[in-house]
Amino acid sequence: MATTFEVWAPLAREQVQVEVDGSAVPMTGSDDGWWRARVDQATHGTPYSFRLDGGDPRPDPRSRWQPEGVPGPSAVYDHGRFSWTDQGWRGTPLPGAVIYELHVGTFTPDGTLQSAVDRLDHLAALGVTLIELLPLAAFPGHHGWGYDGVGLYAVHQAYGGPDGLKTFVDACHARGIGVCLDVVYNHLGPAHNYLSEFGPYFTHKYATPWGQAVNLDDPGSDEVRRFIVGNALGWFRDFHVDALRLDAVHALHDERAVPILEELSQQVDAAAATLGRPLWLIAESDRNDPRTVTPRESGGLGIHAQWDDDVHHALHALLTGERDGYYGDFGSLPCLAKTMTRAFFHDGTWSSFRGRVHGRPVDVEHTAGWRFVAALQNHDQIGNRAAGDRLSATLSDDQLAVAAGLLLTSPYTPMLFMGEEWGAGTPWQYFTDFADPDLAEAVRNGRRNEFADHGWNPEDVPDPQDEGTFRASRLDWNEPEKETGARLLDWYTTLIRLRRELPGLADPRLYRVEVTYDEDARWVMIRRGDLGVVANLAGAPATVPLGAVVDETAGRDGVVLAWHPDDTHTAPGSHPSSYPSPTSDANSADKDDVTQIQLPGHSLAIVGLRP
Repeated sequence: MATTFEVWAPLAREQVQVEVDGSAVPMTGSDDGWWRARVDQATHGTPYSFRLDGGDPRPDPRSRWQPEGVPGPSAVYDHGRFSWTDQGWRGTPLPGAVIYELHVGTFTPDGTLQSAVDRLDHLAALGVTLIELLPLAAFPGHHGWGYDGVGLYAVHQAYGGPDGLKTFVDACHARGIGVCLDVVYNHLGPAHNYLSEFGPYFTHKYATPWGQAVNLDDPGSDEVRRFIVGNALGWFRDFHVDALRLDAVHALHDERAVPILEELSQQVDAAAATLGRPLWLIAESDRNDPRTVTPRESGGLGIHAQWDDDVHHALHALLTGERDGYYGDFGSLPCLAKTMTRAFFHDGTWSSFRGRVHGRPVDVEHTAGWRFVAALQNHDQIGNRAAGDRLSATLSDDQLAVAAGLLLTSPYTPMLFMGEEWGAGTPWQYFTDFADPDLAEAVRNGRRNEFADHGWNPEDVPDPQDEGTFRASRLDWNEPEKETGARLLDWYTTLIRLRRELPGLADPRLYRVEVTYDEDARWVMIRRGDLGVVANLAGAPATVPLGAVVDETAGRDGVVLAWHPDDTHTAPGSHPSSYPSPTSDANSADKDDVTQIQLPGHSLAIVGLRP
């Protein structure tokens, strides 16, 4: 069997060789910067690398397999060898989805894609429809977050390599769960990044927090853009993934008439038609610009959905009382009301954190809520805290339950972070595994200095290079078996089921969401069609006016679902007297009409309401 090797290396001055299993073979160059050579007896698993002008061997920039890690040789990979069983898979819709973000290395004790397969039944029972995997692109070392990837076409070998990802996707599809892969196109990691030796992959024209910007609009950028688009299409085509989460698209500096995001949208939509299943792009964006998710036909970029950090900030600041940094403008009930109905809090308003006006208004009449991915916790909002502490380190189980109720009944696409569903007590910290001692020390000191500037004792900031930091971040799968974990898990599962079953909770129309609140008493009521989601955020009991008459045929006396500090009640039956109770307002004209509800502190109820 013969293999044709090819590489784009316009910076090679004289020659390029492909070294196949120890033998150097000269390659033939062309005017477009591509070099090619056909080699007999190069089959699946054959190691190879490239030498530019007699230099050191380098892995293939488009390597599909790095069995010895990113510094080592690439290996020929034959996609046709894998036996898929998902021929009946027709994709998963993003409208109505429940996303679950997980990091393969810390999701299970073994930290592999294969061991993650063993936990898929848990996620299926929870009601997850789309699993979002933190980046799998090959990166230096054994463990890390994945955002320092340098082999963008290869799956990190410690996780199980390309076959491991295919096995995982196949198993997900067998359970009716889609897979979203986090991809990073705005930068590459600092170690073993050889792309600049091959071609103009980077530009000095722009600065990013991670160094040189990827070249999207300077000379030579046509092929760089093909490198990115080809990578995206390969995950859909060869690995059967259903969605890509695009990291920090605000760092994709691109002044072209057709920006790279619009080009990706065009190509992915075309691929969806060819493959016969929906394919999705989800952007992480700091711009608060709804044009990101506006269809191309309406003048937008055509990305299907985007992360909405404002919803996170509104909920986090309200529940925890934190006001530092970017939480400074958040934390009030009016802020929550705006984000629950307008998607963005900063939509052309002053941002004290930025020191300027920020954002653009969302056209709520024509933009569906499912286009905004909302979360209580995610890898950034936990891992970029000094100690990597989850909400469970600050809030009680009752407060966690109320927060989950607000998220999972919102008009947005909810995303959970692994372990959140049982109130995981394990932290999720920042960890790295760089072999270069200078780079390791720079990362260690940079982390400590960053948080020292915010008042933290540097000694309290976990060492990213300490393997113990990585191990401490692994989930403890004994927790959901304990009483408190099991109770919260049941609550999440029930909320997700009701979100799927009740039209009022499934409705993504933002203009139909109504919010009333009392800032002093700290209660909020969110009207979702024929349902009212009523939350008492205070520790003291509250009587909340519903603004409508209770439909007493819904659930127990009109209560569909409720979280009480003493117990959880999910169906009519035997309940203590303290169960949330709808009552008649003494001032009501009709004393038989139930128009208010009494809630204990830190509780939430979903109430059926008459039209």
